[in-house]
Order: sequence, then structure tokens, then C-alpha cells
Amino acid sequence: MYKRQPDFLLTKLNKDYSQEEVIRILEGYKTKRILSFRVNTIKTTAEEIEQELIKNEIKYERVKWSKDAFIVLNKKENEIQEMDIYKNGKIYLQSLSSMLPPIVLNPMPKNDILDMAAAPGGKTTQIAALSNNEANITACEINKIRVERLKYNLDKQGASSVFVMLEDARNIDNFFSFDQILLDSPCSGSGTININENNLNEYFTTELVERSKKLQIALIKKAIKILKSGKEMVYSTCSILKEENEDIIRKVLNEGIEIVPIEFDGKETLPQLSTTIKGTLCICPTKYYEGFFICLLYTSPSPRDAH
Repeated sequence: MYKRQPDFLLTKLNKDYSQEEVIRILEGYKTKRILSFRVNTIKTTAEEIEQELIKNEIKYERVKWSKDAFIVLNKKENEIQEMDIYKNGKIYLQSLSSMLPPIVLNPMPKNDILDMAAAPGGKTTQIAALSNNEANITACEINKIRVERLKYNLDKQGASSVFVMLEDARNIDNFFSFDQILLDSPCSGSGTININENNLNEYFTTELVERSKKLQIALIKKAIKILKSGKEMVYSTCSILKEENEDIIRKVLNEGIEIVPIEFDGKETLPQLSTTIKGTLCICPTKYYEGFFICLLYTSPSPRDAH
């Protein structure tokens, strides 16, 4: 039935989830994702965009957990890209799942915020918008070409509160410290695959998973080092494999880190998968959502902070 499913992935999914959940995941892998975008509140409002959609006879749906997220029902990506609201940066094409980590982070104005793997900039510009373009955001990206794409998107979205750092986030100087950190970590992408892709078995490999895990551990340990005590960070991936998610979190829980249970309005409407750490969130791939994992972490205040 699922001939193109990489065997090793099926083995991992069966280890991580119930049979019913595995069936849901495999169904999600077969579906084509519906287009969605986020309103860029630096430049406009959801109400203005809604009027534009109505005027252009674009059918849409809203979601319960964000007033700025829209699902497009009757247009393709290239058709939306032809619209002025796209060209002038009033909207940003973004998957629904990837809008969730910044919402969970809840970025605040005036805070020093780090986005550790920022390109192409969807979450960075969202952080800027959520903090009214008033936070001091550092966007870190290791790849020079991707940095150019990041800068382009920041400029287009009017995210003027962002400083771009061309750097491997693992090498950020420990001299730096941040009030909030988003680590949307590089991963295997096991939540986003489509089993109809011809070259899936070429790039989606056990080696990719192993390489991702090493990078994830190094990045999360660095994040903990440069996060101020008594502050919060989000760890997220577009993977649904426990070894890239809960297993990574468990490795740092003895380092003065605690789980903050994720709660926000509308969370109950999400297609959730079971997690092995209470308070974390794992999204099942569906026609609306990519598979995604999100965890909110808190650094315990050190004794010296009490004085």
C-alpha cells in the first residue's frame, strides 16, 4: 500500500507511535498541502487583507489560534504571488505549522531575541511582527546565499528591528545573552515529506537523521548557554521522530532547564500526535499542516539572581 515509504522511516514511526497514529501520518504524507499565508502586521491588518481577498474572489478559511493566518482554498501559489499584497510584503506565504513556534515563544517588545537558524526569514519576520517591530532581534544563518534571501525578506516585510549574523549558531560567542531564543532546528524534515516524490529515498536517509541529531544537540546546548537565567526558549523541528524531538530535550533537562507546558487559545483544534514529554506539542501531517514538534523551555534562575 505504501510502496514508496522508506522502510527505515516506517520502522521508526511504528516504534514511536500507535498503529492508528501511524496510519494518520502515512495518510498525511500522501496529501498535497493547502496554501496558507500570514498577514504581516508591520505593514497592514488582517481586516485589510480580508477585504482584498473578498474583492479578488479568493475563498479562504481562518484558524482559531491566530487572527493573522489565512488558508487559501481556490488559488495556487503563483496566483497569490501576482497580487500586490504579496509583492509589497503585506502577506508572507508560510505553512500553518511553521507559524506556531513564534506564537509559542510569545516575543515581547524591548527583549533581546535570537533566531538561531533564521533563513529564509518566515519566523524571524513573524517574531518582528508579534513584537510590534520593537524587539532587538538577532537572526543567525550559516549559509551566505541563504543570508541574502533572509535579508531580502526582512527588507520586504519591513522588519527593521533585525540584525543579521552570518555565523554557524554553534559558534556564537558565549559573551552574548538573550531574553528569548527560537531554535527552529535543522532536522530530517520527517514531518514534511511527500511519498509521491520520486527522489525521496535519495535524500531522506538514516544518515540525514543521524546528522540532524548531532547538530540539534550542539545547537540546543549552545542556546541554553546564551539564554539568560529565568528566561524562555522554543525548540522546534519539522520532524515527528522522537529521536529528533523528545530525546533531544531529555538530554538537556538536567542542565537547569524545565519544560513549560504549551497552552494557547485554539490549540485544541490542531491535529496532534502523542508526545512522551508532557506539555510538548507534536502536529500530525495533514492537508492543512506539516508535521511539527514544539517545546517551550525555561532556564531556572541561578542562585545569584535571587540576591
